[in-house]
Amino acid sequence: MNKKTSEIACSFCGKEGDQVEKVIQGPSVYICSECIGLCNEMLEEDDKHELSLNGRPLPKPAEIKAHLDAHIIGQERAKKALSVAVYNHYKRVHSGTADVQLSKSNILLIGPTGVGKTLLAETLARILQVPFAIVDATVLTEAGYVGEDVENILVRLLQAADYDVKQAERGILFIDELDKVARKSGNPSITRDVSGEGVQQELLKILEGTVSGVPPKGGRKHPEQPLVQINTKNILFICGGAFDGLDKIISQRIGTKSMGFGSLLDEREGADESNLLARVEPEELIQYGLIPELIGRLPVVGILHPFSDQALMDILLKPRNALVKQYQKLFEMDGIALRFEEGALKKVVELTQEKEMGARGLRAVLETIMFEIMFDLPARDDIAECVITKEFIEHKAPPTFVYNKKRA
Repeated sequence: MNKKTSEIACSFCGKEGDQVEKVIQGPSVYICSECIGLCNEMLEEDDKHELSLNGRPLPKPAEIKAHLDAHIIGQERAKKALSVAVYNHYKRVHSGTADVQLSKSNILLIGPTGVGKTLLAETLARILQVPFAIVDATVLTEAGYVGEDVENILVRLLQAADYDVKQAERGILFIDELDKVARKSGNPSITRDVSGEGVQQELLKILEGTVSGVPPKGGRKHPEQPLVQINTKNILFICGGAFDGLDKIISQRIGTKSMGFGSLLDEREGADESNLLARVEPEELIQYGLIPELIGRLPVVGILHPFSDQALMDILLKPRNALVKQYQKLFEMDGIALRFEEGALKKVVELTQEKEMGARGLRAVLETIMFEIMFDLPARDDIAECVITKEFIEHKAPPTFVYNKKRA
């Protein structure tokens, strides 16, 4: 610098060069060391408050639930529980080695088939843009026995992350049918329970957080095979299961406590399976066949209830990817408008409830109903609109067609 120190002043705070430790010159501006320190403090403070995931702001629980609402009907309580648990989990990932160690928020979803357990997990992964994989607990066995090693569930997540280990270590892994690995019996047995309690024991260390060596293409390990090391500390595990019969175990506890004034309330709630499941305690899960250590590693429990007729009707019509919208899009691609009468949709819901398959049964019913016309109509160029009526659903009449004007 040609100027004297006393003639130089910071362009931000106005202090002269001899009043501060150092002044840095830029193009026609000066900044002192004190202002630089203040800027660094401000940037560090912003970093503390701005939670991010893979370079994007981490959505708040209300934002996560709003995204879930756009794809999934009902299950309000479960969606809130999931949103909070996921937010807390990735806050924990962001915190790193803080002075207070945060515990993992792995999740257990309980509910009958077709109520949205898998869809919730898939949608969460899509919102957060993290790798996601589904594994079925029924194929797992204790290491060394016929079946699939428990550690191999991590291979699915690694594959979903395109073999990017760092991305896989921040993904979501959904373990379905967890109730199928419940202990077969509460009494000791001569034979090992390798697909029940043995699997639960193997899951413990993975759910808690450990470094596992997994073969990149799956299969059994062997000494000469190179292994990929995956740290499960920051992987979010969501476990799901129907837990058939759990309501009966809960009702036994409630029944023993039903005395005096509260007895009528308990009896009324006992008649509703969804109310019973909402009152589940760890003791009932242990009695069902889960080991206490595993329950401790699934601190967040979400209960999903069977869908009412109105909820199934909403599922047909309201979500962004609603089934009716999907079929209408398929027909539109063939130049045909598709319309469902309200009576037809009510009949579809009725048939679905008879199958007791939840929302999954809606597609099964519709595929059966729409099979013939989806085979015939693409070859027809004289039809402008196809109207699905209740009579067609009941196999009493063909659908109603609106023909093109050019038809003779």
